[in-house]
Amino acid sequence: MSLAFLGGRAVARALVIVLTALLGLGIAVSVARAEPAAQPAAQPAYVADRLTVEVVGQGPDVILVPGLASSREVFRPLADRLKATHRVHLVQLSGFAGQAWTGGEGPFVDPAVEALAAYVRSAGLKQPAVIGHSMGGLSGLLLAQRHPELVGRLMTVDTLPFYSAMFGPTATAQSAKPFAERMAADVLSASPEAFAAQQAAAAKGLSRTPAAQEAIVAWSLASDRKAVAKAISEVMTLDARPGLAAMKTPVTALYAVDAEGALPPAVVGALWMREYDALRGVKLVRIEASRHFIMADQPEAFAKAVEGFLK
Repeated sequence: MSLAFLGGRAVARALVIVLTALLGLGIAVSVARAEPAAQPAAQPAYVADRLTVEVVGQGPDVILVPGLASSREVFRPLADRLKATHRVHLVQLSGFAGQAWTGGEGPFVDPAVEALAAYVRSAGLKQPAVIGHSMGGLSGLLLAQRHPELVGRLMTVDTLPFYSAMFGPTATAQSAKPFAERMAADVLSASPEAFAAQQAAAAKGLSRTPAAQEAIVAWSLASDRKAVAKAISEVMTLDARPGLAAMKTPVTALYAVDAEGALPPAVVGALWMREYDALRGVKLVRIEASRHFIMADQPEAFAKAVEGFLK
């Protein structure tokens, strides 16, 4: 399927808009209903250089991994819902949403994936379920590919195995590299005022929910821009598709469609089908009337999808 087939330049511009919103700006959200002061943060049960983990509840293990510049609070409503029946592990990646970045100029994604693997081993978890949003879902795919014995099942939430595939089926990591570098440079060079304005503009494309849009901006501004820029440049050029065919981990892939979004629902559906085509047995789940933050825009549909996945 080519860009020309999908509508030529108009669709190409829409793809750039969507990709910029998903990757080029700090993406984070808290959808907890209570005021922040009413829910003091719990002390993490696990602290490492690249991540911390808060654990709530008892039962089968579920690991929740937030996306680019996101807080673990993105999953708080889900954790509150699951903790009566599951032991929930809420991950916070370093450099995002107020957690200090200690990676310097080094890589972001690979150390984060290995830190997830180290946590599963150190906590003695036996093939937990993993749910990852956006970049967190990509990290989950890489974790399952590199350490299949550590993951029992995986749900990706509005995650593509190669984000730059939004530019079309001929896109490669190499062809995406110049744009990835430019977007990372823009994150680092923007003034505080310009960066805040970018967040406010992007938030409207990431969620249909005004309260979530406000939270997206707040968590984005609390992220370390060096970490965000590094993550952007890597995620845009990281292609997990070659490892899909060999995967045996059961995977459910949720994706959002919005009639008022930048891309027509039919285009989004075709994109997810194409990019996950090599993954045998993948279950694609379409969530209507939602943008990137499905858990904020369609919390009940999201919760029901998770409950079905965990069964």
